[in-house]
Amino acid sequence: MQFSLIDRIDVLEPGSRIEAVKNLSMAEEYLADHFPGFPVMPGVLMLEAMTQAGAWLVRATEDFAHSMVVLKELRNVKYGQFVQPGQTLEVSAEIVDHSDKETKLKAQGQVNGQSTVRGQIVLRRYNLAETSPHQATIDTSLIEELRSQFALLTTGSRQATDSAGV
Repeated sequence: MQFSLIDRIDVLEPGSRIEAVKNLSMAEEYLADHFPGFPVMPGVLMLEAMTQAGAWLVRATEDFAHSMVVLKELRNVKYGQFVQPGQTLEVSAEIVDHSDKETKLKAQGQVNGQSTVRGQIVLRRYNLAETSPHQATIDTSLIEELRSQFALLTTGSRQATDSAGV
């Protein structure tokens, strides 16, 4: 199962920063158990939303050069307020360092200007064909699917569309 925890990308400046949103609704299946009578978005999913936003920034920065952008490390994570159904988690990330295989980002999540989570993220990126050349077609297929998802996330976002050249 794959969770898509970014509903829309509002601002995208490739090589620099991203702003995205996750609208939390009672339709989120995990809220039934976290916690009964007091549903809140689990902290690990707030981190995942920041990671996904950062991954979209990396992909746009490199024009989707890699099929895999994965979380390598989280540092200095701090939690603030809860995120409850009906609220919008505003996620932002900015590139701190971008090397050959890794990108370091400073990221945060907020609801109505109040911090819910913040920390540093290290993302690693690669193609499957780097270790198994016969998987190059899988890389191509994954990148095509990611480009389609990206187009949906940036629909109606003038800033993101203009900056990313989509």
